[in-house]
Amino acid sequence: MIISISRRTDLPAFYSRWLMNRLREGYALVPQPRQPHRLSRVSLDREHAEFLVFWTKNPAPLLSGPLREIRRMGYPFYFHFTLTPYGREWEPGLPDKRRLLDDFRELSRQAGPERVIWRYDPVLLDDGWTIDAHRAAFDQMAAALEGYTRRCIFSFVDRYAGPRFRGLRPITAEEQTALARAFAGAAARHGIRLFACCESEELTCQGIKRAACIDGELIAHLENRPVRGRRDSGQRPGCLCAESADIGCYGCCPHGCLYCYANRSSLSSVERRAALHDPDSPLLIGRPGKEDQIVECRKPAVFTSQLSLFN
Repeated sequence: MIISISRRTDLPAFYSRWLMNRLREGYALVPQPRQPHRLSRVSLDREHAEFLVFWTKNPAPLLSGPLREIRRMGYPFYFHFTLTPYGREWEPGLPDKRRLLDDFRELSRQAGPERVIWRYDPVLLDDGWTIDAHRAAFDQMAAALEGYTRRCIFSFVDRYAGPRFRGLRPITAEEQTALARAFAGAAARHGIRLFACCESEELTCQGIKRAACIDGELIAHLENRPVRGRRDSGQRPGCLCAESADIGCYGCCPHGCLYCYANRSSLSSVERRAALHDPDSPLLIGRPGKEDQIVECRKPAVFTSQLSLFN
């Protein structure tokens, strides 16, 4: 199965020791989002964990030693590296973006440019981040990452209710098209293929492909093996991702990005939750108790000996 590490929190940035312990021990316990006392036992041994997909905004704790160990253990992988131009007004917990650009390039040197996907995500508009500001920022970042990635995925912000989103303004269809056209041109100039995540099909008219963030076709290409074509029915409408098992949990990412759908609590609440973390526990947050029920996570194998199209 494919292991997602993790849509729900930045495991590489904050919980890398726990992650390495779980890979060594060969399993993790994951609370189901709507049934926190029902724990899925996700096998992480190489027989079952056939491919790892990382999601991060700061991979520094995995660089060098841990990533080399992951490779020695035989796990194939690729990374989603979210790198936007925003400052602390939207991303209060992130390091300096110049350092993150350096980390992106170092990760690419270690993993290879095909295994590091740049996410310019989400695109939002406010008084400072205008259409022109995004055009300039995207072009500058694409130039800085030329040769270090082959793909960029972008999406427009989903505006959830709440005070964190004050100052945002809606992005019209015309503005989306203008931004997509500008991004597509800049990406092409710097040898990067552009993909849109869960956006309207009209954007494909700009030469932009629809994204499958957990991408069976990409996995098949990277590993030179055919994959099964089962999509993940548990994701939102329009998502093309292949089925995976996510080993993170919500509400424990101290980055504190104001637009993040996975963290709707206050930063102080997140910090209190993160304080319950034990790197030696099979659970990311806390330890299993008597009231918890453990069930085996059953996901289909990724690879197949039969030649097939991913659809």
